[in-house]
Amino acid sequence: MKNSRKKYTSFCGLLLVIFLTGIANVGAKAPAKKSEKWVGTWSTAPMLVEPANMPPAPGLNNNTIRQIVRVSIGGECLKLKFSNEFGNSAVTLKKVQIAVSKGEGLIDTCTIKELSFDGKAEVAINPGTAIASDEVLFHLKPRMDVAITIYFGETSKDLTGHPGSRTTSYIFAGNKVSSTDTSGVVKTDHWYIISGIDVKAPKTAASVAILGNSITDGRGSVTNKQNRWPDVLSERLLANSKTQQIGVLNLGIGGNCVLKNCLGPAAVDRFERDILRQQGVRWLIILEGVNDLGQAPDSLAAVKTANDLISAYKQMIEKAHANNIKVFGATILPINKSFYYTSYREAARKMVNDWIRSGQYFDAVIDFDKVMQNPEDISTLLPDLHMGDFLHPNEKGYQKMGIAVDLKLFE
Repeated sequence: MKNSRKKYTSFCGLLLVIFLTGIANVGAKAPAKKSEKWVGTWSTAPMLVEPANMPPAPGLNNNTIRQIVRVSIGGECLKLKFSNEFGNSAVTLKKVQIAVSKGEGLIDTCTIKELSFDGKAEVAINPGTAIASDEVLFHLKPRMDVAITIYFGETSKDLTGHPGSRTTSYIFAGNKVSSTDTSGVVKTDHWYIISGIDVKAPKTAASVAILGNSITDGRGSVTNKQNRWPDVLSERLLANSKTQQIGVLNLGIGGNCVLKNCLGPAAVDRFERDILRQQGVRWLIILEGVNDLGQAPDSLAAVKTANDLISAYKQMIEKAHANNIKVFGATILPINKSFYYTSYREAARKMVNDWIRSGQYFDAVIDFDKVMQNPEDISTLLPDLHMGDFLHPNEKGYQKMGIAVDLKLFE
């Protein structure tokens, strides 16, 4: 039985390799082409995982986790990125695989590719660092769900991850890196250690990075449905012949602030890592600031916060422009009737939005405030577009936001 299973797996692998390259070996590097470059197709913003969002038992130490991500653009050659930026000790990846996800933690075994790191299957990620895998041949289709399966050795007590995955991950006891048996698996709706996928793409390809908070991270969207507003934008870009080589990178963190550490590092502090170090970024959308405004204790503090936000936007725009990245400013959504609302915070929000709309610094404006506001009370979200808290959009709201972005900005 074991021999027949091995033969089957080898046969699947051989078929895939023949299909992709004709003569190349599994995991071999693709021939270098001057007309190609690396472009981000998926990314998430790493942060220190809070105690409430740590992996459930049996945990990650000497166990396996299978994490599902949906990419934007496709390609035939990939690099995967992993982060231990917030760890206090090394994290050992004993074996890592990528495969096509079939849903519910299952994978297409014919598509499994082993990842290597400087030619070795095992790697230790030192605390405070991030790494990328060697490039690997993989037939990645646009908007494909892929499973990244990691068999860990020892991990850090303080974990790096992204709690707001809105996507289910699957923890297996022991080394189950190639497992197709999900009985006894433990589910958790968080990502750990993984941080990005880059794809080798034509020279004309590029990506748009989105810096944001929970509204970009997708609070109020449907778990495993991949229907955040950046997802909607990605699908529209792919469907348009003039923009179908544009990747979308979601760098939203729920509870994030621009000016100070709230949940995750402040946007001004993570800007270089999350935006400038990404591969192939040609455009940036900034939709962030409501969490800063929502913590202003009085009118003087609210005005100061608004001015400080404007200064931070200018700083980020200047850095992006120095890296040949166009920056689009997105207006902050209405907050009336939400837990953030006070008259002075609302005045500060309008002050920031008026500055964004002025067109003095941003290369273009995406007016989400206008798109989402109730025409009968423009300081309030439309009643059918939020999840009940008058702050976070629901599924319908995210759809409207994604459709509101003018694709001509990227042509």
